[in-house]
Amino acid sequence: MIKKVAILTAGGFAPCLSSAVGGLIQKYTEVSPDTEIIAYKHGYQGLLTGDYFTVTDAVRRGAAVLHQFGGSPIGNSRVKLTNTADLVKRGLVTEGEDPLHVAAERLVADGVDILHTIGGDDTNTTAADLAAYLAEHDYKLTVVGLPKTIDNDIIPIRQSLGADTAAQMAADFARNVFAEHNSASRQLIIHEVMGRHCGWLTAAAARKYRDWVKQAEWLPEIGLSQQAWDIHAVFVPETEIDLDAEALRLEAVMNSVGNVNIFLSEGAGVETIVEEMEERGEEVPRDAFGHVQLDKINPGAWFARHFSSMIHADKVMVQKSGYFSRSAAANDYDLALIKSMTDMAVDCALNGVSGVIGQDEDDHDTLKAIAFDRIAGAKPFDVTQPWFQEMLEEIGQPVPLEVD
Repeated sequence: MIKKVAILTAGGFAPCLSSAVGGLIQKYTEVSPDTEIIAYKHGYQGLLTGDYFTVTDAVRRGAAVLHQFGGSPIGNSRVKLTNTADLVKRGLVTEGEDPLHVAAERLVADGVDILHTIGGDDTNTTAADLAAYLAEHDYKLTVVGLPKTIDNDIIPIRQSLGADTAAQMAADFARNVFAEHNSASRQLIIHEVMGRHCGWLTAAAARKYRDWVKQAEWLPEIGLSQQAWDIHAVFVPETEIDLDAEALRLEAVMNSVGNVNIFLSEGAGVETIVEEMEERGEEVPRDAFGHVQLDKINPGAWFARHFSSMIHADKVMVQKSGYFSRSAAANDYDLALIKSMTDMAVDCALNGVSGVIGQDEDDHDTLKAIAFDRIAGAKPFDVTQPWFQEMLEEIGQPVPLEVD
């Protein structure tokens, strides 16, 4: 008999976390109302320290409220259970302790039968490490993950929770940012979008933004020009960027239109930036997972420096939509996706089936529990998709070569 369920959210925010927590609580209340539910605070950090919320009757009755909010009510953190040195440094385990053993023993001490992890590839690969440890050491626990990432780059899952909302939020953000194009002459505006390895979010946001541009009414006679509000370049990590050729093309746009608007994935050009830093002998900042800390190397500013003089911009603006996008409440599309996945997550958990719930691209997009050992991150965006290539052609940008 299932006596206790634990939930945690981890990694960066996405527009699904609050709703996914609410959906799990609602489903358990519907099908297993006697099951106790706790929620570890700040993800794996709370698991290691035993810090959690108890889901009371009041929370069960009000769980639907969680669908109206972004962020995560129970808190996130970036904790990797196999990075012992980092956890010792942060005081989450002591020297000589195995974090996986500490986590497993905490789950036993808390009486947990089922653990739900809601996060991206790092969260779920950490869950995979934990699940493997539990199985190897005969802990009786079911672990069921939900796929969260605004990058939509989890292998082999077709659509991760929150990604569509994040794309819409980034498009809405751009509407206000690109309105700045007339605040000065010859202005270069770079909209930097989250996406470390995958350009899906940048491309999807650009597509949604251009859908608005195409249907809006314009009045060019008084300066309200569709061409000036449109996107003039979309740069993603999966493509090679010929800076010199693009500078020549964008200079022509600047001369003709009077401004240049760029959608830039934060992961685009990172290898070049890192190489330059290392050649200068600078230390490249990295997080606990070994990822380059993009906010510290600032790709948007790097592209701004390279393009501004080459296209003779009088003013340059770099604006980042990441936190605006990732902390939004889920839209209708994501709410429906969240419900389908949380419902299945509870069904699988109650039947003792571990894995990550998702639409399996290797099985005709079937929604199911995907084995943890099949989960990976950094799924590349397919730049050969017709809609993406058509968008580049419409804005006059050559379809670049795919990065090997």
